[in-house]
This record gives sequence, C-alpha cells and structure tokens, in this order.
Amino acid sequence: MTSILDLRRYPDVRERFRWDALWELFDGDRTQLNLAHECVDRHVGKGTALRIQFADGRREEHDFGALAEWSSRFAHVLEDAGVARGDRVAIMLEPSLAFYGALFGTMKRGAVAVPLFTLFGPEGLALRIDDCHPRLLLVERDAARWRHRFPAVTVLAIDDLGERLRAAAPRYTPQTAPDDLALFQYTSGTTRALPEAVRHTHRAVVTLMVAALYGIGLAAGDRYFCPSSPAWGHGLWHGTIAPLALGIAVGSYAGKFDGHRIVDALHAFGITNLAAAPTVYRMLRESGAAEGRRFAPRKLSFTGEPMDAKTWDFVKDAFGVPPCSMYGSTEVGVIIVDYPGFEGHEVRRGALGKAAPGWEVAVVGDGGPLPPGELGEIAVRRRGEWFRVKDRGHMDADGYFFHAGRSDDVIISAGWTMSALEIERALLAHPDVREAAVIGVPDALRGQIPKACIVAPGKGPGFAAELQEFVKSRLSQHEYPRAIEIVGELPKTPAGKIDRKTLRDRKGA
Repeated sequence: MTSILDLRRYPDVRERFRWDALWELFDGDRTQLNLAHECVDRHVGKGTALRIQFADGRREEHDFGALAEWSSRFAHVLEDAGVARGDRVAIMLEPSLAFYGALFGTMKRGAVAVPLFTLFGPEGLALRIDDCHPRLLLVERDAARWRHRFPAVTVLAIDDLGERLRAAAPRYTPQTAPDDLALFQYTSGTTRALPEAVRHTHRAVVTLMVAALYGIGLAAGDRYFCPSSPAWGHGLWHGTIAPLALGIAVGSYAGKFDGHRIVDALHAFGITNLAAAPTVYRMLRESGAAEGRRFAPRKLSFTGEPMDAKTWDFVKDAFGVPPCSMYGSTEVGVIIVDYPGFEGHEVRRGALGKAAPGWEVAVVGDGGPLPPGELGEIAVRRRGEWFRVKDRGHMDADGYFFHAGRSDDVIISAGWTMSALEIERALLAHPDVREAAVIGVPDALRGQIPKACIVAPGKGPGFAAELQEFVKSRLSQHEYPRAIEIVGELPKTPAGKIDRKTLRDRKGA
C-alpha cells in the first residue's frame, strides 16, 4: 500500500489524501499514543536528532540515542520527585539537549510540559506560573531567585540535575492515551491580556502532520532549520515536534538573534529546508547577512503573518526559491498551505496558498461562501458548519487565498472601509520604509483615521507627506495614513510579530 509519504505531486495529494493515513505514520493508535515516543525513542539509531546554533558561535549536534536517554532519565527523576501524571512541569531553557530532554521526558512521564520563554521577567513568568500551577520549574541558573519568588513550586537549575540524572535508568516506558494532556502552549500576546494556555493532547502530533508534510514540505533526507523559539507555537510545533515525529533532525537557534549567525548555521549544517517567521526573513534582508553567500535550499516556508512583497522578492532572489506561506489558527490548526517541494503546485507571490488536504476552506459572507474575488472572512468547514478564523480575505478563480487583514483591523473612516494590511503593504513598497504597522485611532471628525508607525532610518518628519502621496498613488485618494509616526523600532511579540496591541495602547495613539 502506498504511504502518504510517497505522494509528492500536488494532484496526487488532492486525490488520495486520507485522514486515517496520518495514523499510519506512527507506532501508537487510538488507544495508546505517546508524543515523546513518536518523536524520539522510535527513531533511535537513525542518526542526528538535534542541530543547535548558539548566538556565541558554538554549535552542537546530538543523535536520537542521546536524546532518548536524557529524556528517559529525566522522566525517572520526575517520578522519583513525586511528579504525577497530569502534573505540570514548566521548562524555561534555551534550545539545548537539556531543553529537548526535559520537554520529551516530561511527556514520557505522562506529565504536562509547559515551555516558557527565557526572557520572561518576574511579572511575565508569574502570570503563567499562576495560571498553570506547575509542580516543578526547570531553569538554566539562579534557582534560588525563582524559589524565593515561587515558594510553592519546586525550582531546579540544570546543575541541580547532574547526580540525579546519572543515577536514573536510561530507559522509560510511557503509558499514555491519545487524549491525555501533553503540552500547554502560551501564545505570544502581551502580559496585560494573557490568554489561558492552549491545551494539547498527545493526539495533536497526528493532525500536526498536515502542516509538517504540506506546509513545511518535510521529507526524508531534509536538513531542516527553524530559528523560532520553541517557547512559542511555531518553534514548538513546526520547529521541534513536526520534524522529530518524521525522524528528521531539529535545527534550532539559541540566544539573541543575529542574522549572520543564522546564515552561518544554514551553511554549516547544509540546510535544505528553512522555516521562519516573516520577521526573520526581513531581519536577514536588513542585516545583509545573505549577501554574497550562495547556497541552495530546496524549500522555504513562513507563517504567523503575511510577508510583504519587498521581503518576498528578497527571499526568492537571495535563496533561489520562492517562500511558501502556511496559514491557520490555534483553534483549527493549519488549513491553507503552499505545498513546498510538491510537483504540480505553483507558488504565487502574495497568496496564502491553497486549502490543505482534508479541509474545506472558503471565503464566506452572511449568506455562506462567496464567489471568487469577493472580500469576506476566511472560514473552514467543521462538523457541518463554517468556522470563521477572524481574518478577512478573498479567493481567486484558481483556488488561491489572499489575506486582507484581521477582521478587527478594519478601519472605518468617514464611512469608508479601509484595510490596515493594504495600507501597510503600500507603505512597505517604498524603498526607504523598513517596517510599518497601521492601526485605527479615534478622530473627532471622521470617527477613526489610519495611523502608520514606520521605521525609516535617516528620515525626519517631512518624510510623512511624501509617504502619504506615495500611498495615495498606489491605493486611492482617501485610503492613506492621515497620521504618520516615525519610530526607531516597532514593538514585537516574543514570537517576532509586530505587536499592534501595544501600539493601540500607547498613550495618545
């Protein structure tokens, strides 16, 4: 029987994809399944599991055997410490053998792993600790500091584990069901509006394969790299669990972002498949790190937000292949993909891609699906009903979807409906604009007006009038930013997205 992994042509995937075929990729079944076993233990003997580039220039590689042993020993340490199935274990470490070992060791134990961003200060960490109530918090160092702050939590530093790990057995047999909790994932929103953690079960590794195979294009033989922090969704699911579940090594980055270090890693590790947030590609463009350094990745993908045309063109020119979009939401997963590396699929500049296999996706209005070209809300059919993912867009006659901004990013000014995303795209087309974010702000006459915050090094206040005329010439005489603020940098969420909420909350915005 042909495996789903053998379908490498877009027409074949559309015709022969089956949801049940995803289960055939794993050892577990609908009664017993463990995410750590599927990502680590069953691949022992298959070579490298981790390739890590550190900001200081160091690199490390570890095979599946080392990761399986570290994670098993950690599972025993948790059991000996009284951490029970279902207990939360918070892990605040940079990518390292210890981070990945603790992540998968926690899930082997049947406890719930909670990855946390290493740059959290006391307030940001406290909000999450108070929400998930972990039995244990694992940190790099300074355990005493965190013990004082969280007296009800057992806090351990990596150095505290040495003797315990050496004394623990190197094998651990997990006993979990598909619907047992495995991971808590916090989104990268601001701490002033912290959502509850998204709760994921071991079964999530199965549905993740839609993104892994058709959004990232992972295939046997890939040398993969994803610089996103595994404390956030992209780095955790697409950067870590997706490749390991297929027996493909993780390629990760630890420490403060440095475009030159990223490019060094791509060369040193011989990367053929790169997945990153659009912000990373923009930073590579601005850093000049890719100039004069030619290499040939076969597949490039991005997710999290649309990619502006200037960056899209840079990526295609610098790397020789077009960047492929992947789109979805926390609630439903990935629903639109660009099929990287698949024969018979054309990647179109500015498009999100086409519906992922197994999903029925449409642009809907009040009366249901809209015809091609009409603006509405992107939606996916679930349990017989259309579930709106809170983004506006349209679909063309060939089935490609295009993003038109968040539903709550529509700006209505003097009766005109405007898209913040369209204005941003027009601003970014100007050669002197490095970054741009557009928000709606109150106005006594018009109700709202579009305000643009832009990064344009070397430009002064007089540049605003030039930009307004530039946008008018590209959009219309009414659709342009009536207020423009030139800033040194735009606020970012920890996942690298522009933080528009912070812009809206700024006094006087």
